[in-house]
Amino acid sequence: MKIRKAMLLAAVIGVTPLTSFAANDNIGTCGWGAKLFDGQSGVAPQVLAVTTNGTSGNQTFGISSGTSGCTQDGMVKSTWMTAMFIDGNRHQLARDMSVGSGETLDVLAALIGVEAQDRARFDNTVKNSYGQIYASEQATADQVVAALRDVLAQDAALARYSANI
Repeated sequence: MKIRKAMLLAAVIGVTPLTSFAANDNIGTCGWGAKLFDGQSGVAPQVLAVTTNGTSGNQTFGISSGTSGCTQDGMVKSTWMTAMFIDGNRHQLARDMSVGSGETLDVLAALIGVEAQDRARFDNTVKNSYGQIYASEQATADQVVAALRDVLAQDAALARYSANI
């Protein structure tokens, strides 16, 4: 009986890091796991996709060989830094977005990789969409991130930056 409990505890502890990665959409865009669970959302499909890629080593092979939907010219992106920045600077960012300029908005644009030729459009878009991005004064960082991602995704010229948030 004690052995079963220990095994169950070990399994839960072993899967816990996977669920925290999966909860942040970290399954990637290639490998068998990403293909098998394409279009599904929630923790379970993401954990299964991560597990599929991790246990079979197919994502590593796919990146190395350019198979399984993987490419060798991909870029590693980290959206958690952007989310942390938005969370830590939510009020200042709201002010800057409301006027379409400011140091905090400049840093956000740099974090998500907005290129110089797109900066004016980015600034105007967030200014014009301020009410959608900050739907209320109590908007959480997660709500701001999701709304900003949606706003950028709706603009043909800025849509490519939405994946960086």
